[in-house]
Amino acid sequence: MNRAYERIRVASAGGVATIVLDNPQRRNAIGPQMINELLWALDDALGDDEVRSIVLTGEGKAFCAGGDFTAAPDRSVLPPKGDFADLLLAIYQSDKPVIAKVNGDAMGGGLGLAAASTFAVASLNARLGTPEIDLGIFPMMIMAVLARHISRRRLTEMMLFGERFDAREAARLGLVNRAVPPEQLDAEVKKITDAIASKSATTVRLGLRAFAAQDDFELERALPMLRDRLADCLATDDAREGLMAFLEKRPPRWTGK
Repeated sequence: MNRAYERIRVASAGGVATIVLDNPQRRNAIGPQMINELLWALDDALGDDEVRSIVLTGEGKAFCAGGDFTAAPDRSVLPPKGDFADLLLAIYQSDKPVIAKVNGDAMGGGLGLAAASTFAVASLNARLGTPEIDLGIFPMMIMAVLARHISRRRLTEMMLFGERFDAREAARLGLVNRAVPPEQLDAEVKKITDAIASKSATTVRLGLRAFAAQDDFELERALPMLRDRLADCLATDDAREGLMAFLEKRPPRWTGK
């Protein structure tokens, strides 16, 4: 869907919606207008049956330099959808995989976007970190998504020291799935989107919804809920097709139902 975006660009091809943070003069720092535009773009991608996965990346040499504290108020024609907390939650709870293609530096809020995504692949040229404390502020909202990937002690150290680290360290910590040379970044992301495209759209959607729902449950609540979600999954046409294809030793023909 064409919308009047000023801080992002959106394109869709081959079942992949690509959302580009497009404010290279500010190293794609994220302010209220960009946040609102991202929320609209995510909603559109999630509502498009042709879209199987969503790639989030940055224009120019940076992925996202963090919060844009000099940004003017949002004067776009798009109605407001929410703030940065809403954006992180929308990415984290997306029932279509969101792949952060970290083409360059991802600091503060930019690191939060990558951590909230389903997958993250970083260029070896990228630096990542939580430098907020050096500005007299603290990475309040992004700590919630960072804490889902790394240990409490390591995260505390990172935030209090205002650390910056390279892509290899981000991969070692589990903040990104892998770090690759910049010339391999597109191909590595394509491996992920191709893998998603080969699966049942219905199963991916149900699985990601269940994964997000059980995230904060204790085991006693999570298992009964997941038992019910499994029953929902088994009731789909794609589950029946997948089991039949396995028995007949042939590739499944997914319908998304």
